Amino acid sequence: MNKPTRTEPPQTGDERATLTGFLQWQRETFAWKCAGLTTEQLRERNVPPSKLSLLGLVRHMAEVERGWFRMALRGEDIPFRWKRGPGDDSAFEAHDADPDEAFAAWEEECTIARSIVDAAESLETVTEFRGNVFSLRWILIHMIEEYARHNGHADLIRERIDGATGE
Repeated sequence: MNKPTRTEPPQTGDERATLTGFLQWQRETFAWKCAGLTTEQLRERNVPPSKLSLLGLVRHMAEVERGWFRMALRGEDIPFRWKRGPGDDSAFEAHDADPDEAFAAWEEECTIARSIVDAAESLETVTEFRGNVFSLRWILIHMIEEYARHNGHADLIRERIDGATGE
């Protein structure tokens, strides 16, 4: 795997620039973990007993971006992209999913999320979602955590596919 081009978070930025910088760095790390693979490799579930695949993670992260930024923060009344049942995350089921569709959805949701964050007045912006109140600060920190966790999964899956590892 080639050394990625990633945007380094600011080392002396204010809180907002630092949080959004780290989130973008995590997004770019995730894209790097998935780069240069075939459809079959992206769909491969190779860390048993887990059913995770890189493509399933792409679809999941598109849903996570959509859920936290559009549904929760902006209050959009929109469905998830992939059907779900109670307690279900069908986005992970990617054995016959289209990589082009999944990556386009993820990139679109990331672009929309960035515009929502840019338009927010402050990190103190709050929203009520499913009976809980969240600040933009909390959502950004949660998203950094979400990507960091799944980047670890992606690293293990990628290593099993072609031996590539990275930070």
